[in-house]
Amino acid sequence: MMLIPTHHFRDIERKPEYLQPEKCVPPPHPGPVGTMWFIRDGCGIACAIVTWFLVLYAEFVVLFVMLIPSRDYVYSIVNGVVFNLLAFLALASHCRAMLTDPGAVPKGNATKEFIESLQLKPGQVVYKCPKCCSIKPDRAHHCSVCKRCIRKMDHHCPWVNNCVGENNQKYFVLFTMYIALISLHALIMVGFHFLHCFEEDWTKCSSFSPPTTVILLILLCFEGLLFLIFTSVMFGTQVHSICTDETGIEQLKKEERRWAKKTKWMNMKAVFGHPFSLGWASPFATPDQGKADPYQYVV
Repeated sequence: MMLIPTHHFRDIERKPEYLQPEKCVPPPHPGPVGTMWFIRDGCGIACAIVTWFLVLYAEFVVLFVMLIPSRDYVYSIVNGVVFNLLAFLALASHCRAMLTDPGAVPKGNATKEFIESLQLKPGQVVYKCPKCCSIKPDRAHHCSVCKRCIRKMDHHCPWVNNCVGENNQKYFVLFTMYIALISLHALIMVGFHFLHCFEEDWTKCSSFSPPTTVILLILLCFEGLLFLIFTSVMFGTQVHSICTDETGIEQLKKEERRWAKKTKWMNMKAVFGHPFSLGWASPFATPDQGKADPYQYVV
């Protein structure tokens, strides 16, 4: 718990009775523990499908236009293994970012029984979200798409059809990193392939006709350049946000810092897990963030 001057109160109910707990009821059929998290948002689902389609398109062009027709088998095998490994890690990171609960606060927990269980003392106050009827921990924000309050919400990303929050920020960072790497790798291979085709006969450097080959390579080049810039900027933004321990929303709103300041290394370990290991780069390794109390209310 933290002490906050009275002029810093914002969206805070000063007394439990003002929370109107009689209007808050728990969900009629709460899902079992461990239920898969998935946001039913049309725009987000469409963006997620487009993301997978673009990665698979890059796979198709890299394999069937550049690597398989190549006569240099060592070049084809090495680049094929590297590109497919990075693409697999990118899609796995995308799935984990999309299907992991980002840190949602229990919906409808602002009930009379729950408030009484907090045993609030005179002068104590709690955050209450009127939209999802929940008691919000400090640094939680409401997402209008997820329709939930999310702990340490950075932003809602339609490309992963989910919020980026306390529990899935690692996977989102890995997703942006691996997409940037495969984009750079694809651009380099396209450059080498164009040089090879200019030196050799265009009819021998691909199993497709020369016009089709050129169109496919130009589209891949455009896609790779666009996503390299976008994901590199997003990756850098996320790393900066982690190091400063300040979410995108907190930076945008210029909220006053009310939490303990830690070193950049400690902030990185809080997101990617303790201690440092190769698991930091794996979307299959769930970070050990320690046992933190999800209800850190403000007084």
